[in-house]
Amino acid sequence: MNTEPSAATKSAAWGHPTVVLATCFWIGRLRPAPGTWGSAAALPIIAALSFAQIPFFLELLLWVTVCCLAVPVCTIASQRLGGNKDPSSIVLDEFAAMPFVLFVIPPQERIWLTMLLAFLLFRLFDITKPPPCRQFENLPAGLGIMADDWAAAGLAACTLLAIRALMHSYG
Repeated sequence: MNTEPSAATKSAAWGHPTVVLATCFWIGRLRPAPGTWGSAAALPIIAALSFAQIPFFLELLLWVTVCCLAVPVCTIASQRLGGNKDPSSIVLDEFAAMPFVLFVIPPQERIWLTMLLAFLLFRLFDITKPPPCRQFENLPAGLGIMADDWAAAGLAACTLLAIRALMHSYG
């Protein structure tokens, strides 16, 4: 028995609200490297929140809420898109994890160069998936989709802090 969804079913899935959200309004359909596009989509929002000088706890609450909502959204969207463990078109995980890299930097220091470095470090760790990133992918459904990106963000944040400390000690 063939369990692969039909072309019509897959086509209809793209209009489902969870798929629209999980693909960040279809950014996940951009090629090449949809995860890179998803990560980049977060940068203008991060910059706007930094510029607005939103209190840290509110910014943290916003992104933690996005991450918590993203787990069931990604679960349903991956089912709608054929049941793959982590479809490449789902980029909400990259979008929601990217801000956590920059939480180690005060908002007034989130200049374009710092944000670019944070973005590149996050993409490096998300693509290469060093431990424990790859292991977190084994968590069930949307949690696995999200958790490897949280780990990549943590590794990128630690690396960004180390680079910042080195620059300050030699600057």
